[in-house]
Amino acid sequence: MNIQSTIERRPAGAQAAAPGPRQLASQLRPFMKAQAARSVWELAVTLVPFFGVLVATLWTVSAGYWIALALVPVAGLLLLRTFIIQHDCGHGAFLNKRTSNDRLGRALGILTFTPYDCWRRAHTLHHGSTGNLDARGFGDVDTLTVREFRARGWFGRLLYRAYRHPVVMLGVGPAYLFLLRHRLPIGLMKEGAQYWVSALATNLATAGFLAALMAFFGIGTTLLVVIPTVLVAATAGVWLFYVQHQFEAAHWDRRKDWEFHEAALRGSSHLDLPQPLRWFTGNIGIHHVHHLASRIPFYRLPSVLKAFPQLREINRMTMPQTFRPLVLALWDEDQRRLVSFREAARARR
Repeated sequence: MNIQSTIERRPAGAQAAAPGPRQLASQLRPFMKAQAARSVWELAVTLVPFFGVLVATLWTVSAGYWIALALVPVAGLLLLRTFIIQHDCGHGAFLNKRTSNDRLGRALGILTFTPYDCWRRAHTLHHGSTGNLDARGFGDVDTLTVREFRARGWFGRLLYRAYRHPVVMLGVGPAYLFLLRHRLPIGLMKEGAQYWVSALATNLATAGFLAALMAFFGIGTTLLVVIPTVLVAATAGVWLFYVQHQFEAAHWDRRKDWEFHEAALRGSSHLDLPQPLRWFTGNIGIHHVHHLASRIPFYRLPSVLKAFPQLREINRMTMPQTFRPLVLALWDEDQRRLVSFREAARARR
């Protein structure tokens, strides 16, 4: 798969016909204002069904666990949509006031097992350094260049191969991230008390929520439903994040050549999902637009594509095309594309 961008570098004088990334970002400002009534509606149609399906699943366990398991994917996808709303709060995009976004984001973090302040800090660093080869390692998927991989010893190469394996990336990784790593402010332990408060307060509130469910439905039933639900949401979320930035025609530069708007637009994909997956994922597949203007609420992203149809085909991929990126693991600075371990080995011969 070779996903091509339709907005290429243009000669002087062509900007009026086809605006560049920086100019596009400026033109997207009218979409950045949250619509209060719409935001409340989106929150309601996410949380009410989530709690309804969660309780229905817990009640159904008594009739047979396999019947209850059929409802778990729906609960998981609704929890993923809850996380997308929390994500928009972190960007100050879901509500019009920063304090309102923060309060809602922290509350939703109880359900998503994600300490809001810790996550927001890591995600801010991710947005500020996407595509910068000299600023990797925080809030993103660890990615080595071909030369860096070859310079590692055999054990280092083995660890990296294991880390990038799809089973680890989409199996072990999501469980570790949301059930274990988020319990402490990993990476932010020396950055201030607020991150410790965020992690520990979220842990305490989440424990209280689980304790309430256990009081009504029992410990075993609660764990048999909640953990699979969280894992469905976590796996889907990690998969989305992966394909949004790990694709063949991704965009990486060294700091001296790196430019924010260029990297935001070209280093993020447009995952064109069918309905109802587009609804469950809160349009986050329109990720190139999100990175270019992160203050746009998720429910306004489709309107951007209607207003700027040239954005539709930039780094566009469909569901069947998301399998190929799972084997891409190394950035080839000479070819300026992500390659697989096999391709890197072939090129060395």
